[in-house]
Amino acid sequence: MGNKTVLITGVAGLIGSRLSDWIIQNYPEYKIIGLDDLSGGYFENIHEDVIFYNLNLVSNPIKLSEIFDKHKPEYVFHFAAYAAEGLSPFIRTYNYDNNLRATASVVNECIRYNVKRLVFTSTLAVYGHGYGGFFDENQIPKPIDPYGVAKYGCEMDIQIAGEQHDLDWCIIRPHNVYGIKQNIWDKYRNVLGIWMYQILNNESMSIFGDGSQTRAFSYIDDSLEPLWRSAILPEASKQIINLGGIEEYSIKEANDILVEMTGYSDVKYMESRHEVKHSIPTWKKSEDILGFEHRTSLKEGLIKMWDWAKIQPKRERFVWPSYELDNGIYKFWKK
Repeated sequence: MGNKTVLITGVAGLIGSRLSDWIIQNYPEYKIIGLDDLSGGYFENIHEDVIFYNLNLVSNPIKLSEIFDKHKPEYVFHFAAYAAEGLSPFIRTYNYDNNLRATASVVNECIRYNVKRLVFTSTLAVYGHGYGGFFDENQIPKPIDPYGVAKYGCEMDIQIAGEQHDLDWCIIRPHNVYGIKQNIWDKYRNVLGIWMYQILNNESMSIFGDGSQTRAFSYIDDSLEPLWRSAILPEASKQIINLGGIEEYSIKEANDILVEMTGYSDVKYMESRHEVKHSIPTWKKSEDILGFEHRTSLKEGLIKMWDWAKIQPKRERFVWPSYELDNGIYKFWKK
């Protein structure tokens, strides 16, 4: 029967907190061990039944090993990361520490304690520009920023651990995930959350460039059961799978939906960023292996998220006190 214990890193963030909620609701026989250093998530997001450790994976690997030894998790979901892709060229060492080095610590313990499977959330950023803006799991990744490089490095390290140490794994590449429990107080990541913060604080909604960039937005609840299946299904063993929305929207179209919903139309166009123009994944593999269904349209998901955002406490916005590199920093991020 196994130990029936699941360990989730990044448990205070969007994906980690919502997956722990889902497991507790649907598989209450599983004990959830949650790790987070609360640098990008909030304690209030964590379900009361989660056994929580406030832990930084890089600075305290000994404590991480002690947690594995005490609880001996059957499955590990590694979601902890700092996912500010656009900012990553200006915080390189922090980016690599909190993505690549943190993942190495988790991989070590998964091998040492013989977990049944490690599920790692990577990113579409590993594809770079892809082929015509369309991303298929069989493509050879070619990231264009340090965040994508770090995540691709994690993927390769996990696969090497699979070959050398027989670690079972599943790599999930989610895309533009949004929803209830999103960190809307971080000005560097997730455009939908940034807009909601700006509306709530009577600021102009920012669009970088002309807004013609295209994305496939993913409402978190649609991905929860597929994420669970990525850990437990034999078919998901050692697979790389895109996971998330299948509808293509330009940034401008997404903003138009929010404007229509809220009646707030103050929009400011800003300088373009170094980013992928079109980021649209294939999704057949997620349907065939994980049973993914795109149930929630962007408008439906935004309505749910906006209703939640309106009743959140007025938290202080996270702003980096200084960057590692100021050369070429965008005007809207300058001090």
